[in-house]
Amino acid sequence: MTETWQEELRAKGYRVTPQRQLVLEAVTNLEHATPEEICTEVQRTAKGVNISTVYRTLELLEELGLVKHAHLGHGPPNYHLASDAEHIHLVCRRCGSAQDADPAAATGLADELAARFGFVTDVHHLTVYGECRECRPGA
Repeated sequence: MTETWQEELRAKGYRVTPQRQLVLEAVTNLEHATPEEICTEVQRTAKGVNISTVYRTLELLEELGLVKHAHLGHGPPNYHLASDAEHIHLVCRRCGSAQDADPAAATGLADELAARFGFVTDVHHLTVYGECRECRPGA
């Protein structure tokens, strides 16, 4: 993990606390994780960190542009590093797995929506539901 996030926190007047470091490390290691999953990961090292601390830390890190969230279902949001946010989420309805796809994969859809409806699509916040290769019948 680079020092950039630490410098960014300090430049904006925030301290680099162990809790913030642990939450950011958990987001990095887990890639797409709910606050509860992040909390479980953090508690492996720091048992005293509770879920409200994780939520507050994620909120701050998102405000600072270090993490982003995505809604990959009806439950809580999933968090990932903002530097890794340039992707579409492909979520399998059967097994719940989430894959990342290049935003260019949605170019045709975005162009069609713009042409037909004048709608500009934020493909970096797009989640597509279906069945993954492993769950598809006959795969």
